[in-house]
Amino acid sequence: MTKTRRYTQRKRAADREETRLRIVEAAMTLHEEIGPSDTTISAIAQRAGVQRLTVYRHFPDETAVFEACTSHWLELNPPPVPTAWEACEGDDERVYAALLAFYRYYRGTQRMWQGAHRDEPKVPAIQGPMAEFRAYLHGVGEEIGKSCAAGGDSRLTITLQHALAFTTWASLESLGLDDEAKAALALAWVQGLER
Repeated sequence: MTKTRRYTQRKRAADREETRLRIVEAAMTLHEEIGPSDTTISAIAQRAGVQRLTVYRHFPDETAVFEACTSHWLELNPPPVPTAWEACEGDDERVYAALLAFYRYYRGTQRMWQGAHRDEPKVPAIQGPMAEFRAYLHGVGEEIGKSCAAGGDSRLTITLQHALAFTTWASLESLGLDDEAKAALALAWVQGLER
């Protein structure tokens, strides 16, 4: 194989990968702007500056596009991880730190979450990723609940899981609370269970 041929093959592969990324980023932007249910393959192609056939060459169906979009978006916007609150000494500090980490995360990513929650019933392709995120939140709530003094109280875990949800954040946001006030209020819910 000549150097020119190897260079040409590498260039083609790089061009394919660049086109694929443009398609994924176009889908991601449209999901954020207009929501997953209104994002069509034609709109993705137009936003990416390619033909519809090019989208289908890279992704066999809408589910594949959504999976790639979700994966890319989560790489760019990873959810909070336990290291953000594990080092906190007391139960109240740990709960508050976890809530505040998620509430700040939701503030920065709210447009995508609003569209995803609104469109989840209508778009089967996002139901799996949404279920995975809810399972992650469920696990976080369980872990924090177990680490608290009242860890044997299932109401504590349920309250934490509810407090960690985007829909809870959005509801408190609609009431005009900032993230610190939201976290303090949710912490008060937890503290009320410990009495």
